[in-house]
Amino acid sequence: MARIDPKKLPGARKAAMPEFIAPQLATLVKDPPPGDEWLHELKFDGYRMVCHLSRGKARFWSRNGKDWTEKFPNLIQALKVFPATTAILDGEVVILDKQGRSSFQLLQQAMGKVGQAGKSPAFVFEIFDLIYLEGYSLTRTPLAIRKAQLEELLASATAKGALRYSDHVEGNGAQFFKQACEFGLEGIVSKLADSPYESTRNRNWLKTKCLKRQEFVIAGYTPSKKGFPGFGSLILGVYDNGKLVYTGRVGTGFSIKQRLELQKTLDRISTPTMPFAVKPKDPGLRDAHWTKPLLVAEIEFTEWTADGSIRHPSFQGLREDKKPTEVVREEPENL
Repeated sequence: MARIDPKKLPGARKAAMPEFIAPQLATLVKDPPPGDEWLHELKFDGYRMVCHLSRGKARFWSRNGKDWTEKFPNLIQALKVFPATTAILDGEVVILDKQGRSSFQLLQQAMGKVGQAGKSPAFVFEIFDLIYLEGYSLTRTPLAIRKAQLEELLASATAKGALRYSDHVEGNGAQFFKQACEFGLEGIVSKLADSPYESTRNRNWLKTKCLKRQEFVIAGYTPSKKGFPGFGSLILGVYDNGKLVYTGRVGTGFSIKQRLELQKTLDRISTPTMPFAVKPKDPGLRDAHWTKPLLVAEIEFTEWTADGSIRHPSFQGLREDKKPTEVVREEPENL
């Protein structure tokens, strides 16, 4: 099938390729939206990346504007034969487990191996949007048309194992969400089919999660009392009206290597001053080692308590793509 000339796409505008374009973000909601005007995609458990492609050379940008190109050598190689001279692709870099599910913990482990002799992690770029093509900005082109063009491009691309089109279903969001949860996936993202691409968080894109999971700022650690190497637990917080507030501690989900390496990192940013605006009442913090609030952790948990702490938390990994000051308590909105 012949590729569509981008200048013929509705809303396409002749424009120079921007150095960086901030990604569109989704609003967390309690339930998927009803209606056939919604496209529902799987929510991936990885790093959101915007890829700029120019004459066979690719650059990956994290959502906070950091150049992550050198972190994904196999994807750089795969994109050399992408069937476009210039393009901007929006997607998620992931590592898949044996069941074909994206795993943030496996992704963290793989990124630690980049550059090591004999190590070449099999990163996968799950691509779900096309926002620039051959000298034309497609940000005003309806999403359904952008995705159709993206699917066509990827269908003719080689190295399909590394580059994948993130497909969707039209309507029936509740059933799609139910199936995603049954398969042990993180959730889904629902997008209005006729919406433009906007570098902001709005209600044109909605996310629904199967599990409670979000980012937390690391404010310090407690020493180990069970003979574990490294720390006992990480002290967590979120920002509320610009002030860091305590949300609990996490002591599970770490390997021994992670405990040792993370404690070294935390000790380098230690501070005698407690970073919370109000002193927590938790008696387990009597021997706390405080740190500057510079690191962000991804945490899975079961629920929030009445006093604003999290129950049964489990560490998933560090988030280098998130600014600590942007980390707030995520509350799903009603439709």
